[in-house]
Order: sequence, then structure tokens, then C-alpha cells
Amino acid sequence: MASTEHRVVVHVQLLGDVVVRVGERAVIAGARGRRDPIRLAEYLALAPGRRAHREVVVEALWPDASLDSVGNRLHTAAHYLRRAIGIPESVTFTAGTVSLFPGDLVDVEVDAVVFERLARTALDPQSSPEERASCAERALDLYQGDLLPHELYEDWAFHHRQRLQLRHHELLRSSGRFAELVALDPVDEEARVALMRELLDAGDRAGVLRHFTALTDALERELGIGPSAEASAVRDLALTPIVRPAAPVASPRAATLADQRVSFCHTPDDVRLAYAVSGSGPPLVKASNWLTHLDHDWESPIWQPWWSALSQRHTLVRYDERGCGLSDWEVDDDSFTLEAWVRDLETVVDAMALERFPLLGISQGGPIAITYAARHPERVSHVIVYGTCARATWARADDSLRRELVALGELIKTSWGGDQPGFRQVYDARFLPDGPLESWRAFDELQRRSASARNAYRLWRAFGDLDCTEAARTLDVPTLIMHSSDDLVWSFAEAEELHSMVRGSRLVRLDSKNHILQGAEPAFGVFVDEVHSFLAS
Repeated sequence: MASTEHRVVVHVQLLGDVVVRVGERAVIAGARGRRDPIRLAEYLALAPGRRAHREVVVEALWPDASLDSVGNRLHTAAHYLRRAIGIPESVTFTAGTVSLFPGDLVDVEVDAVVFERLARTALDPQSSPEERASCAERALDLYQGDLLPHELYEDWAFHHRQRLQLRHHELLRSSGRFAELVALDPVDEEARVALMRELLDAGDRAGVLRHFTALTDALERELGIGPSAEASAVRDLALTPIVRPAAPVASPRAATLADQRVSFCHTPDDVRLAYAVSGSGPPLVKASNWLTHLDHDWESPIWQPWWSALSQRHTLVRYDERGCGLSDWEVDDDSFTLEAWVRDLETVVDAMALERFPLLGISQGGPIAITYAARHPERVSHVIVYGTCARATWARADDSLRRELVALGELIKTSWGGDQPGFRQVYDARFLPDGPLESWRAFDELQRRSASARNAYRLWRAFGDLDCTEAARTLDVPTLIMHSSDDLVWSFAEAEELHSMVRGSRLVRLDSKNHILQGAEPAFGVFVDEVHSFLAS
């Protein structure tokens, strides 16, 4: 054990740049020199307890290296890292584990770890106001830039970086530093509106109008939507003594900022995903499914009853899948796979730093939720799936069904953007057979707003290849399966098959023909009651 009088203090800086200081001596600075020792130091500094199993380290740092070379490469990196630090025991190998500054060898401070600890206290409503303010100030002073900006394409750094970025934004918001938030994210409408209100209170009407114009341009350019009612209201107050322009703002918003807050994150393959948070209480995460639009959903009778009901007792997290809604539409063909969709779910919950949560999968979202929960049972408390199946449609379709599916695919390609409903009307009849004509029209509008014809076809075609049978058989999380008795998209027999695969699951038959339950039908009330009861158990 090191003597108390001669303890060595080590500072590891990972935010903005990489610097390791032993006392006052910088032993590693920036991303220069030998890369392997620096990357080993970065990885271990972020690992819990600054240690990880050697196979995990090798897989993260050198996934493409041959088995013959990785062992020697790891030991060589450790050798050069020890030599740079000047402490022989700074990197150790014990029982298959690699450790950085193990035990009580030295006093170690990693800025990213300290930042996250301070941010957790600053954002904890149980902390005193004085403690929250002090921790927020110290954390923001510590955040000198994004985590490991030179490791942009490394999966092991990616989720850490997004989580800390989100915490940084939350701290700026809670501290009222709205100008900094707007500079980081021009489409952060909540921050922009707060900044406009500050300018209005200060009498800077020109500043309000300047920010309103910048917000309108950014929203239209980035998302294809107009400003919220709250932003327009502040603009109107700034224009009060002036003659107001007659031209209306295009693309009015459906959801107010009080309904939900929309944010963005990026996947490892650099697809921007939009996610929304609504309600209050413990979290409930919904996996993506066929053609949603985070904003338009709030005025559509198709989904608005769902999100309102589920937001009453929970903080509901939804996101638009890649290729639709407010998420990126320009994506590669390999974006439409179960693996990509599961990674998107991983990205959203990691960006929000959700440690444990219930997971809801509707229709196509069922296999996504089941696969994620099977891979991460330590993070999922409950699984709820509705109107879904376990096995791929195309793989087990007979000739008659295949001909029908091919015909549906052609209808998507030829009729999606036209005035004649074509495919959409055929789909309406399957999704909402008991829905009134107004619901069919609303579903038409929702689908057209949510995706291009090309993406709709690619998404629809990929759904036929979904298969979560292996994950379902290994799932070890409390699971509730609900299904309409006369569903025309996936029959109740599909729910029974899934129920037989998931050990200990509970199956509930809902008296409906609709694949998407309507808010006014009794089955919807049963669905909501079952969800609340299950999550309370």
C-alpha cells in the first residue's frame, strides 16, 4: 500500500482532449504518439472500477485483429502505457481482468466520471437547491468539450459520449443557460423559447424576432415543421406595438411544448433519431413501429389517445424509427433490419441514461422490444407487447399469401404519394376494420406525412423478415402479451404462439377487430388498465 504522505494523485482528462497527469507531470496529452496505449487508457478509465475482462477489452479495441495478434497487442499497449505513466503497477493483469490504477495504489480522478457524478446530484430533485446549484456549476466548469472527440467511430466511446452530451444539455437547461443550448442545438425549441422570453423581458424585441426567424428557418430546414404555439406567442408579444405581418407561419405544430419535448440523438452509423418525452412518473419506453410522426401523432385520432393515456402515470419515451417521422429519411438499405432497429432502441435509452425501465412493443415494435430485453435483461423491468408476432411473415407464407404480399408492395410503389389511396386504403381495412371513415382518412394522412413511398416500401418489405423466436425463448423478464381477438394483420394464433415461447408470460385477448385500438372502443380501456396493473405489480 502506498504511504499516505507520498500518495500519487492522477488526473485523467477525457472531456475535450485526452490528458493523463501524474502529479503535475503530463504523461499522455492529446491523441498523439502510439494509439494503442492511449486507447487502452481511455477505455479502462471509463470502465466501472477502471477494470474490464481482457476479452471484452480486446473485442472493443481491436475487433478486426486476428486472434494470434491481439494478446501480444494488448500486452504491448499495457507495457508502453506503464512506461509513459512511470508507475509499474499502473496497468495490471489479474485472473483475466485488466485494471488501470488498481486498488489504493494512487488517488485517481477521471473528469468524465466526476462530471457524471456531479450531474446526477445536480439533476436529482431530492438534493437541496444549494447542492444542485453548486454541483451544476462545478460540472459545467468541468465539461471542456465532448468526450473523446477523436474516437468518433468507436462503438465503445459512442454511447458514453451521447450520455454525457445529454447530461451537459440538461445541466445548461436547469441552470438557465439557454443561449449556450441554442448555440449547441439550433432546433432546441424549448431553449429558444426561453431565450426569447428573456429577451422580451429585457425589452429586446428585435432580438426576439431575430431568434424566431432563426428558429423557423432551422425547424423548416432540419425537420420540415413550423414553430410551436409557444414560440409564435412570444413572437406575437414582441410584435404587439407593431403592425403584424399577414402571412401565416407554415406547417403549424400539433403538440405544444407542454405536451412533449422532442430531442435528437445519433446512432453509431450516424442516423439522426428524433425522440419525445411526455408525461411524468417512472419511465415507459416504446419501441418504434410502422410509420409514426412524433409531432403529428398528437393531433391524429389514431395515436393521440394512446400517448395521452400512457403519459398519465409514466414518463413516456417514444421515437420515430429511421426513415420516417422526424428522424432521418435518407438512410441506406441496410438500415431496415431487426439489428438496426434494436441498435436504434439501444441508442435512445443510452442517450437518456435510462438504467432500468419497462418496454412496450406495438406491432413491428414487438420483436424489437423482445430482442432488446433478451439481450439486456438487467435493464428491462417489464415487457409489454401488443398486436405482434414472433416469426417472419415471408418465410412461412404460402403461395397465395406471397402473391398478396407482392401485390401490396406494388401498391405502395405506385399509389403512395397520389390522391388515390390504393395501398393505404387496403392497409386501412386491415388495420382499422371497425374504424369509422374519419379514422381511415386520419390513418391515410398519418402514413403520408410519416414517410416517402420509397421508405414506406423498404420498411414494409423488411417487416416481413422479422423473427424474434430465439430471443423469445430465452427471454427472462416479466412479459404481458395483448392481442385483438380478430386482428387482420396478425391473427390471435400468432399471439398464442409467442405466448408459448416466452416462459411465464401472460396472454390477454382483447375484444376487437382493430390492429390499432381506437380510443373510444372498450378494448382500449382494457388495454390501458392491463398496462397500469402489470407495471404496478
